[in-house]
Amino acid sequence: MSFAFLITILFTNNIFGETKDWGISFPNPGEAPTPDETAEYLRQFDSYYIGNTSDKSIYLTFDSGYENGYTESILDVLKKNQVPATFFLVGTYLKKNPDIISRMINEGHIVGNHTMSHPDMTICSSEDSFSKELFKVEEIYKSITGQEMKKYYRPPYGKYNETNLKMAQNLGYKTIFWSLAYKDYDDKNQPSKEMAFSKLVSRIHNGSIILLHNTSKTNSLILDELIKKYRDMGFEFKSLDDLLN
Repeated sequence: MSFAFLITILFTNNIFGETKDWGISFPNPGEAPTPDETAEYLRQFDSYYIGNTSDKSIYLTFDSGYENGYTESILDVLKKNQVPATFFLVGTYLKKNPDIISRMINEGHIVGNHTMSHPDMTICSSEDSFSKELFKVEEIYKSITGQEMKKYYRPPYGKYNETNLKMAQNLGYKTIFWSLAYKDYDDKNQPSKEMAFSKLVSRIHNGSIILLHNTSKTNSLILDELIKKYRDMGFEFKSLDDLLN
């Protein structure tokens, strides 16, 4: 690492707050994970990673930056099982897939803001540059749906700092992290059904905010069975609107 690069990192962290990658660990199966930040700390910035841990509720969310043919089948499964979901989408995805966006809204799902171009938002040097990444998505969403976009934001790569959380809050956004995810995002190395279930079933917990990718072939194949499994375990699927209301 060069001296100049090190100085840049130290300067950036000093001005904008330490850059962090959202992370969680699971000490015991079936219990809520140990997060990088407490729920109480996050709430002061209107940020959340988990729901009520005394309530057997699940909040299903999907991230997507591009379309590769699995979203419609995922929507079919959600519709069949009457499960609400939130899709955190990049602006280019909205531009290229207006019909899918309209279907998401018409079938009762939420479209959340995953920024226009999926950058590391912690390097935004001002609230103006930060807000442009979100406002551009809002404009595209409104042009497709005729509606104002709901103010749910998920940081690309899970990268954040305290300044980012404050900026999003100042713009009226709720920052949504997650309490359950697994490595489903590599198109060329998709997990098996057995691997997916070993992570997603053993680690499910009260108030789970689940992060999946709708670009995952595995997710499209297992989702129907996974929903049934969660319901057999006594969990109820709810919308992010329910969590925050």
